[in-house]
Amino acid sequence: MDPSRASLKDVKRLVIKVGTAVVTRGDGRLALGRLGAVCEQIKELNTQGYEIILVSSGAVGLGRQRLKYRRLVNSSFADLQRPQYELDGKACAAVGQNSLMALYDTLFSELDVTSAQLLVTDHDFRDKDFRKQLNETENSLLNLRVIPTFNENDAISSRKAPYEDSSGIFWDNDSLAGLLALELKADLLVLLSDVDGLYSGPPSDPKSKLIHTYVKEKHQSEITFGDKSRVGRGGMTAKVKAAVSAAYAGIPVVITSGYGTGNIIKVLEGELIGTLFHKDAHLWAPVKEVGAREMAVAARESSRRLQALSSEDRQKILLDIADALEANEKLIIAENAADIATAQQAGYESSLIARLSLKSEKISSLANSIRVLAKMEDPIGHVLKKTQLAEGLLLEKTSCPLGALLIVFESRPDALVQIAALAIRSGNGLLLKGGKEARQSNAVLHKVITEVIPENVGRKLIGLVTSREEIPDLLKLDDVIDLVIPRGSNKLVSQIKESTKIPVLGHADGICHVYVDKSANMETATRIVLDAKTDYPAACNAMETLLVHKDLVESGGLNNLIGELRSKGVTLYGGPRASTSLSILEAHSLHHEYNSTACTIEIVDDVYGAINHIHEHGSAHTDCIVTEDHGTAEVFLHQVDSAAVFHNASTRFCDGARFGLGAEVGISTSRIHARGPVGVEGLLTTKWLLKGSGHVVDGDKGVVYIHEDVTNVS
Repeated sequence: MDPSRASLKDVKRLVIKVGTAVVTRGDGRLALGRLGAVCEQIKELNTQGYEIILVSSGAVGLGRQRLKYRRLVNSSFADLQRPQYELDGKACAAVGQNSLMALYDTLFSELDVTSAQLLVTDHDFRDKDFRKQLNETENSLLNLRVIPTFNENDAISSRKAPYEDSSGIFWDNDSLAGLLALELKADLLVLLSDVDGLYSGPPSDPKSKLIHTYVKEKHQSEITFGDKSRVGRGGMTAKVKAAVSAAYAGIPVVITSGYGTGNIIKVLEGELIGTLFHKDAHLWAPVKEVGAREMAVAARESSRRLQALSSEDRQKILLDIADALEANEKLIIAENAADIATAQQAGYESSLIARLSLKSEKISSLANSIRVLAKMEDPIGHVLKKTQLAEGLLLEKTSCPLGALLIVFESRPDALVQIAALAIRSGNGLLLKGGKEARQSNAVLHKVITEVIPENVGRKLIGLVTSREEIPDLLKLDDVIDLVIPRGSNKLVSQIKESTKIPVLGHADGICHVYVDKSANMETATRIVLDAKTDYPAACNAMETLLVHKDLVESGGLNNLIGELRSKGVTLYGGPRASTSLSILEAHSLHHEYNSTACTIEIVDDVYGAINHIHEHGSAHTDCIVTEDHGTAEVFLHQVDSAAVFHNASTRFCDGARFGLGAEVGISTSRIHARGPVGVEGLLTTKWLLKGSGHVVDGDKGVVYIHEDVTNVS
């Protein structure tokens, strides 16, 4: 988060101004989808306890559209041949206001939100009693969670153009929004426009740059404003004047796009979008904006300095990180608790909140796993193979870092710690983008880790990407970033694979199966199935489908297992056969990852039926067979085409730490480079070192090749 945006986290009351260019399309018709998205954000913020005051333009534009249509319908062909007079703006305002408020009422009603209409004129604010009554009414509405919606009453306004003169209190809906922010003691004013914010020149000019923080002393003489709004009164000039006026009176203002998805919420989360106006902006030290390429290049350069350290120095960095995690445990837990509270308030699913949680035991476990990783053999520069090509010509195949990695992960802040430790152990630079639900947890963990990285390496070794908008730019950097590893939903992985030329390593789904064969010891089977499903249902290695041999259904051997699952609160859904035989609801899909205490059961004829089901409906993650027949087990182990295949062991064992890798950057279902839990080795590649004494090829006439493997020769 940019330091200048930190205070926006404390906002309680905000004024949102929606411009005509947001309400209507370029042809003057209603932009229903765009306005609906704005209302959805207001609904979400209203639910979270924010007090929201809405100021909306658009009445004149909507009224003009309706009256033009009415005039067309009522005109004869002869009428249409005559010059068309300009419609009266006050009539347009009167007609359009009715339409505008009916629209807001409909949209908010669909979202179970109540709105109110307040029409005001410049003259009203000259009356002290009016202003007092306005405050009382507003407080009453906000206490009732009603969204008050203001508009200047253009139909009866007595002011004439030019709108700004020495006698005016406000001149358009932008300045009205600024006035209301002051009058009603708002903490923030958000002005929604049809561009991303204030630019140094016309937004259409490629040379123009978005100004993230407006400094009056610097920018007022530098900026060239374009034309006034295509539909409203003021355009960007009016917005900047209103923003400067409100900001210097003590109300921070952000101008941002009303077209962008979730921009109001992003502003309140402190993301660096739009242009911020603040009375103290001139006192802030200029913040150098780090671009995607600059961040990636810095991580790569830092990784080269890391590789140049001795093995002992790299080991010490990891041990210092482990100590720092434990020393900052209270701070980490406090920031994590804030994320959890926000997630609960937002109504996130319990499975996501479980993945989000960082407790004392987990922090201790993370620290210990880093110490285990530090004590492992140094993976960098390890000679994998040594070949004597010819007399005096020695070829070595050695391990080396990949370079710069981009990891995009959701929900789990502990993943940040594991990934950072693995990157340091393997000598790689790292760019991390976590989910917004773990924003505070990720920020504090990143700070704790990077503060112990020595200056001769540089803290930019590990970059924390804070804005989702930076991801598309990073995914274009195939000349700088060497590998992308997404850890999250199928949608996330698919989007990244479709958006980049950089190699992508990971898994989309974790649809893990346990097959209970007819020869299984049912006590063993019950223990394994319960662990695979209930130990940590949100994990990608949790069982999602239970396959059972048909004989167990016929003999009743399955009854106790089903009873145990239900006693643990597991909801059961059936495949086509099981739903009928066991009288349970049929699953809507056999390729489904529940991430919760639910699973699918299906009946198969034998081990080959189980294998076929896994290949057809699985995700090639982790699959297990429970059986006492070793011949059947061998068939399953060798024919199931998954990254991890187990016999008589819970799928929950598929984990980097449990495999002895120290930690994992993720689990890969790819077939190239790395598969299964990806530890240090998965973040390495190879390079060839050839040592000669003046050897030349010369058409191979002077070289006698022997190609002798001398790997184990001292």
